[in-house]
Amino acid sequence: MEKVSRRSLLRASLGLAAAGSLARPFVADAAATTASYWAVQGFVPEEDARLKKVVAEYEKASGNTIELTIVPFAPLRQKIVSAITSGVVPDLVTNSPLELISLQAWQDNLVDVTDVVEPIKSRYFPAALQTAYCYNAKRKQRSYYGVPISGGTTPFHVWKDLVERAGYKASDIPKTWDAFIDFFNPVQDKLRAQGLRHTYANGFVVSTIGNDPNNTFHHFLNAYGGEDIVTPDGKLHSDDPQVRAAALKTLNKLVSLFKAGYTPSNSVNWNDADDNNAFHSKLVVMDFDGTLSTEMAMFHDKQAYYHDMLTFGLPHDNEGKPVKSFFGIGLLLVPKGAKNVAVAKDYAKFVTQPKVNAEYIKGGLGRNLPVFPAQLRDDSWWRDPKIDPHRPVYAEQGLGPTMPYHYTYNPAYAQVMSEHVWNVAWADIATGGMKPEDAADRAWRRIEAIFAKYPIQQA
Repeated sequence: MEKVSRRSLLRASLGLAAAGSLARPFVADAAATTASYWAVQGFVPEEDARLKKVVAEYEKASGNTIELTIVPFAPLRQKIVSAITSGVVPDLVTNSPLELISLQAWQDNLVDVTDVVEPIKSRYFPAALQTAYCYNAKRKQRSYYGVPISGGTTPFHVWKDLVERAGYKASDIPKTWDAFIDFFNPVQDKLRAQGLRHTYANGFVVSTIGNDPNNTFHHFLNAYGGEDIVTPDGKLHSDDPQVRAAALKTLNKLVSLFKAGYTPSNSVNWNDADDNNAFHSKLVVMDFDGTLSTEMAMFHDKQAYYHDMLTFGLPHDNEGKPVKSFFGIGLLLVPKGAKNVAVAKDYAKFVTQPKVNAEYIKGGLGRNLPVFPAQLRDDSWWRDPKIDPHRPVYAEQGLGPTMPYHYTYNPAYAQVMSEHVWNVAWADIATGGMKPEDAADRAWRRIEAIFAKYPIQQA
């Protein structure tokens, strides 16, 4: 944990005098005060360093104090829920897990931040706005309960040198979904024949732990035509034959890869870090994992980062049409009961300024994407492969087509994901011997029962 605070208001006022127009307090006519901020720890040290710098810049500009506590993402989610349950809350938190906003907004546990988002909403990606615009069951309406500050899609990560060792070239990798996935199977076979007995084709996480197995299943679902499992009106479409067929096809595909030995057998017990570790150890040729964290972990290994690894956006579907990426959004939330709401909102306004936000995101080496498309379109730092071989692919994926996660439309799907309903169905088939159709039907029944608890009244 890190604490960042100012030593005195006197030093703050001296700093303000030197800082020019930016130094005017963002909270008009407000006495300098302190706000507590719980932030999720970055995946690379540069992220935390940049966050501390932004906080220090805000303190200098506003005269306020931010007590910053940085917590790893798994403990943070427990810490936030405990705080909201007890009523003793910080003034500002980052959403961890991502679906936190939908559940807490539903329960009327978050402060409405429309006054922060509305003036700048024309600058945002649509998926960012949709993620922040949640349904409040008490008020029976949607509103903005989070301020988007960062984003991320899920690309594929590939060891080019392993592909070449198997006798292929990167240009051989297909551009449609199943052909792309299956390309790596003979790569495994040929590497095994060369003595790499513990190297697998893919690193798909098929456990019932963490975010990665949910991410994997739902991108396959999109690729097979099931993206409308939940629509923006919050309705579940379990009666849609296309959606049901896509879910069954996803289960069968992931099970077949596992049973054929192309997915590591111990992936049934993996958490969100294990596939990264397997990739970095070259135990898998291809991995599917959110953001550029996989590449960033090897940023200082120049050979690996600049020459041996490749980043791919989503292949097209099997008919050659684009597949939508889920755009995960990092948000600032103000819990109800916060003592310094004005300062919390003021900080959110500061960090969403174009220059501040651009430097904040770039300071983390580009692991996260901006939530403002202009930052991706207009800055060569993101688009020039001569500067970085991975960011241009990642930026292109962020520019579309994308969509928010289904919990944005109805918090019932946050519970579906937390229970890993689809991954349990996968396990029922792969390790429990259940027929795929029976496992899928059982999953649908559970999902329908969950949705029954989250009725959304349309205005």
